[in-house]
Amino acid sequence: MDGLDEFEKQLAAEKAERERRDDRKKHRHRHHHDDDRHRRRHRDEDDDHRHKRRRRSRDEHRDRDRHRHDRDRTERRRDSDEKPPSTESGTTLVRDAWMTAPSALDIEHVHRPVAKEKTPPREPERVISAREINRGLGHPPEQQQPAEEHVVDYTFGDSGSSWRMTKLRGVHSMAEETGRPVEDVAVERFGSLREFDDAREERQELDRAKSYGKGYAMKEKPSGDLYKERLAAQKPRSPTPPPPRTEAVTTTSAATVVPPPMDQTALNRLRAQMMKAKLRRAPNAAQLQDEYNRAAAAFTAPSASAAQSVRGTVVANDDMTVDDMLREELRTRGQPGGEGARLAERIAKDAKFDSGLQYLDENAEKLAARVHKSEANLRNTAVHEFQKASAALDKCPLCHHEDTGTPPLAPVLALGTRSFLTLGTEPEVSPGGAVVVPTAHRTNLLECDDDEWEELRNFMKALTRMYAAQGRDVLFYEDAARPRLRRHAALVAVPIPYEEGATAPAHFREAFLAAGEEWAQHKKVVETAGKGRAALSGKLAKEAPYFHVWFGLDRGLAHVVEDEGRWPRGDRFAREVVAGIVGAEPHLARKQGRWQRDDPRVEGFKKEWRKYDWTRVLTDGQ
Repeated sequence: MDGLDEFEKQLAAEKAERERRDDRKKHRHRHHHDDDRHRRRHRDEDDDHRHKRRRRSRDEHRDRDRHRHDRDRTERRRDSDEKPPSTESGTTLVRDAWMTAPSALDIEHVHRPVAKEKTPPREPERVISAREINRGLGHPPEQQQPAEEHVVDYTFGDSGSSWRMTKLRGVHSMAEETGRPVEDVAVERFGSLREFDDAREERQELDRAKSYGKGYAMKEKPSGDLYKERLAAQKPRSPTPPPPRTEAVTTTSAATVVPPPMDQTALNRLRAQMMKAKLRRAPNAAQLQDEYNRAAAAFTAPSASAAQSVRGTVVANDDMTVDDMLREELRTRGQPGGEGARLAERIAKDAKFDSGLQYLDENAEKLAARVHKSEANLRNTAVHEFQKASAALDKCPLCHHEDTGTPPLAPVLALGTRSFLTLGTEPEVSPGGAVVVPTAHRTNLLECDDDEWEELRNFMKALTRMYAAQGRDVLFYEDAARPRLRRHAALVAVPIPYEEGATAPAHFREAFLAAGEEWAQHKKVVETAGKGRAALSGKLAKEAPYFHVWFGLDRGLAHVVEDEGRWPRGDRFAREVVAGIVGAEPHLARKQGRWQRDDPRVEGFKKEWRKYDWTRVLTDGQ
């Protein structure tokens, strides 16, 4: 019995132990589902529908309190349906329903690639040439590109320094001779003011180095300070307002008031009235005819003020008679330009002139019309020309003043019927020179007649024999580069070494080529070989300014001077060339002497000249 009791107790203990395990298992399973439910509720809180979640939570709490058994039964049924996978089993994981369910917001986010915008092609860079002048054209000053850095390819004092300094001196000398601004000449010679200022800066540095000695540290390149000073001085200043104009009120009497000329419409109406009166044979037809003629003359005539009437204006005159043309021809004889100058004057007064063939064809009558200046202008021109001629004759040192009976200021060594021989001015580039002068006041030797030329050639032959006896050669020159000054024409004889006679033409030819502008209308060297005066007059016009040199009786060279302002004053051109031939000092060529009445050289020259003086035949024959 004891054994049976112990067996029953053991079974009861095992049953109790089994029930306790079941209760613990159920309790643990219930807490596990509660934790899952809480986790799902926390996930739902992340949605936008939070009010639904809170209402569902309150209902679940009431159901749990009232129907715990129903809930347990439902949970067991749900556990059996869902069957969560065990970690110990080898089955695959399955996502929860909330993970695979559609979104509560019913919004699907779709990511699509965005098409990229195409970038525009890059514009090519604009490259401005170094020779471009208008670099900032079309842009405001603040947007214009800064000037490029000025770079020079030389250093101060290098092999080309002497050439640049000679070029700089030539700019200043030309500006002084011509009276033009230095800047204008510098632009022509250097090409730009920047290079001209660089040469000036080099000149300053060379002068400083010469003054301070070897210890002076000279700059190697131009810094551009002089050019910057020039730009600062050229900055535009603020324009000052012009003073207010005060209109002058002039009172004129009714008698002096001149009615304004009619316009074309009024003139046409007056002509229509005149024609109607003639057709009707009205008594006032003649009066209307005169009135129309006066109105037409006033309409076609140019308006001239009082000042213009004094100065003189160019007025067309289609009714010139033969006598008027003859007087105009006599008045304009010898003037440079002639008919070409008058044509140029008409063109200059025409503001609409065009060199095209269409304009020339349409205005052929106007351009071909002869014009003459007003009487006041002609009178003023004649008075001015007479005053200039009188002043030139009164101050001429080579003229015989018959009204006062005074001989020329220059000493007379030999006197012919139409010319005489005198000495040159001091200082002489080559000692022993002479001057052959026509007695009459001529502007150049081309104005001399045949008798005067015969005596001039006699003097040339005699001087050539005299210098040949001394073992020297001779050349003769005439400087007639400024005919407007009305100087006395003269033929200058200059003795040179005999061995230099063959090279003298080359010296003058080179000087002619270097004189004047690079482009000229005339040949720079004109050959006048043969036929003496006829060769010279056949190649040159007596109205043209020129320089001529003879290397014998029948051969020579001439040069037409187109720009009188650039030609050296006096006979400096010939003196410089002769100084280069004979090797004289440069300061002798630059000096311009004057004639003296009591010249100490007269007696010595007369002794040499007496043997070859052909004028003694004239005096002995008398």
